[in-house]
Amino acid sequence: MKRRIGWDKIIFTHVVVIGVPAILYYYLRVGGASLFWLHATVATAYLITAVMIIYEATAALFRRYAGSAGEPIGSSERWKRKFKDAFGVSGATAQEPTRPLPSCSFIVAAYLPNEQDIIIETLTEIIDNVRRPDAGFELILAYNRPVRLPIEDELEQLAAQHDCLRLLHVETSESKAENINAALPLLTSEIVGILDADHHPQPDCFQRAWRWFERGYDVVQGRNVVRNSETNFMTKMIAVEFECTYGVCHAARSLFVDTGIFGGSNGYWRTEVLREIRFDSTMLTEDIDATSRALLAGYRILNDRSIISTELAPTDLPAFWYQRQRWAQGWLEVSIRFQLAFWKSRHLSFPQKIYWTYLLLYREMYPLLALQIYPILLSLLLLQGYIELTSHWYLWLTAIVTFVSGPYQTGVAAKIAFARHHYLRWVAYGFFVFFFTLFKAMISLVAMYDHLLGRADWVVTRRSMTEQSREVEARTR
Repeated sequence: MKRRIGWDKIIFTHVVVIGVPAILYYYLRVGGASLFWLHATVATAYLITAVMIIYEATAALFRRYAGSAGEPIGSSERWKRKFKDAFGVSGATAQEPTRPLPSCSFIVAAYLPNEQDIIIETLTEIIDNVRRPDAGFELILAYNRPVRLPIEDELEQLAAQHDCLRLLHVETSESKAENINAALPLLTSEIVGILDADHHPQPDCFQRAWRWFERGYDVVQGRNVVRNSETNFMTKMIAVEFECTYGVCHAARSLFVDTGIFGGSNGYWRTEVLREIRFDSTMLTEDIDATSRALLAGYRILNDRSIISTELAPTDLPAFWYQRQRWAQGWLEVSIRFQLAFWKSRHLSFPQKIYWTYLLLYREMYPLLALQIYPILLSLLLLQGYIELTSHWYLWLTAIVTFVSGPYQTGVAAKIAFARHHYLRWVAYGFFVFFFTLFKAMISLVAMYDHLLGRADWVVTRRSMTEQSREVEARTR
C-alpha cells in the first residue's frame, strides 16, 4: 500500500529546529545580543561543504581513470596530448590485467511483490548482454515474497532455458541483506557483483572491475545512471543528481584519498571478502555498514565511474521521501556505530580519517546547522519587519562560494556525464541544487526524529518500467 508523507512529523521537527530557535534568537536580539557569531558559524558550515564540493569536482575533472590511450594521430593531436599532460588533465592510464578474467557471478536481490513487473526484463538483460568470462558465469536471483506469485512460473521457465540462472527463494528473509547472505554459500566464483532488481549493467562491467582487483582492491563500485529520467521533473533532477554523485563525488574520493563507498548495487566484491563481511540485516543502509566494516578490516574500495549500470528513480514525492529518509537514517546509524572506530583505525591514513569524519560526523551535523539560517533570518524579520543584506565580507564570501559550488559541480558533471541530457536540464539543476540540498536536510531531520524514537520502517517502493525508460535503455546499449 502506498504511504503518504508524515506531515505531522515534518511540522513537529521543524517547529523544534526552526520555530523555537527563531523565537529564542528574537528575544536575544531584543536583549541587545549580537547573533553575528551564530550567523558566522552557520556560514562556515556552508563554506566547508561548498569548498569540499568544489575540490571534489575539480579532482573529478582534472584527474580521471582512463583506459589505455592509443598513439596520437597527426601533429595537432600530439600537441593536444602534450598540453593536457602539462596541465594534468590527461587522466591516469589504467593498467591492463595480466591474468584472464576469472569466474564471475551476479546476485540480484529482489522483493517480488515490489519488483515482479521488472524482474524478467532485468534477468534477460543480464543473460543476453553481459560478457561472460571463459572461466564461468552464474546468475543468482535471491528473492523473498509473502506468498507464491504467478511471476515465479515465468522465472522457472527462464531458469530452465538458461543454465547460468539459479533461483533462490529465501523463505525466512525480510530484507535484501538476508537475501544476499543466503546466496553467498552457493557462489563458486572469484568475483561477485551485487545488483538491485531494477539494475541493468553494461556488457563490459566485469572486465572493467577486474583491472582494479588485479591492482589490489577488494571492492569496486561503479556508476549508477537513471534510465527513466524522462518520466517527470523529479526524475530529471534525480538523473542529474546521480551524475553529480556517482560521476563526481564518489569518483573524487578514490582520486583524492584512495577510499570509496559500496553503494548497494553495481558493486563488485572479491567473493571471499564478501563472505567474511556479509550484510547486517538490522541496518537500514546495509551497504554503508558493509563499506565501513570492510574499510576497518583493512580492505580497499575504489569507485570507477566507467562501470555503468542503469536504474529506475522514484517517480513521485512520497517514494522519493521515504527512500531518502531511509538513506539518511541509515547513515546516522552508521555514523553513531563507526565514527570512533574510523578515528582509531590502523588501516586508514590521516587524510582518509578526515574524509570519513566529513562523511559521517559532519554529515549528521550539517542539516541542523544548515537549517539555522531560517530562524536567524526569521528572528531579524520579527524584530524589524524586514531583512537587510549584511555588509560583512565573511558572510558575503561564504554566500558567494556556496552559491557557486552547486553550479560548478553541475557543470563538471555535465562535462563527464554518461547520459547526455539537454543543457536546460543541467542549468535547471544548477539553480535548483541549493534548495534541493535544503529539502534533503529537512528529510534528515525527520530521519533523526524517527531514530530517536526507535522507528526504523523500511517503506518499499514499487518499481515499473516505463516506455521512456525502455527507449533510453535501447539508446545506451
